[in-house]
Amino acid sequence: MAHSAMSGNGTTAGDDPLQTAVWRLRSRACWADAAALLPPDTPALALQRATLLVERCLYTERGWEEAEDALRTAEALAHTDEERGAAACERGQLAYAATLHGVRDRADEARAALGRAAALIAPGAAGRALLDFRRGLLAENLSRSPQAARAAYRRAHAGATAHADPLLLSFTWRHLAGLALREGELTEARHGFAESLRIREELGYLVGTAPALASLADAESEPEASRLREEAGRLFRLLGGVPTWLARQLAPPAPGAATA
Repeated sequence: MAHSAMSGNGTTAGDDPLQTAVWRLRSRACWADAAALLPPDTPALALQRATLLVERCLYTERGWEEAEDALRTAEALAHTDEERGAAACERGQLAYAATLHGVRDRADEARAALGRAAALIAPGAAGRALLDFRRGLLAENLSRSPQAARAAYRRAHAGATAHADPLLLSFTWRHLAGLALREGELTEARHGFAESLRIREELGYLVGTAPALASLADAESEPEASRLREEAGRLFRLLGGVPTWLARQLAPPAPGAATA
């Protein structure tokens, strides 16, 4: 998720030193520390701070009140359609995360917020790709509509490519691959998961590398699958059990259980 208020988002040489520091903390699951570096005194910085804290909720299942506070600040500072649309997109993501993790059913709020964002963010704008991706998440995980999810992910993938957003591309590759795997398209799934992993390793997105390894393992045969899961487990433990939901995917099969 790029933020254009400063030079770059910290993932490449020559980016603003503050953004580089924020990225390093974020990529190592230190969202609160990264957010603390950002004074919420401009719309862009307030939004970036909210984005970090919303992401923490999704990965750790905690910090909900801090994310709500940061999001309210970002919403209050937003003045342009683009700023209001970006804040609405984060509002939708927070409501989605709360619903996904069973904190509270906020699915209607998530859909409404992303609908507002769609009305405010112009087609072809940089923020549209992220919005499309998040609408895909809702379609896949809340509405249980894989066809709608695939269409949204493909739009997001095209937008991320057009705006050179490699981190978002790592997400679209992974989720498109997940849909392919569900349909038994192993070659397509392996390719997508491998691309997601490659991008995350190149960016140094450590907190996203374990999920990428685990996903690729699901599409591989033995012994490669076990090697990938072991590496994912090592990173998962290194980061203190984050993302929390990965624990279920890495859990060994029950004794006597059938394996794919």
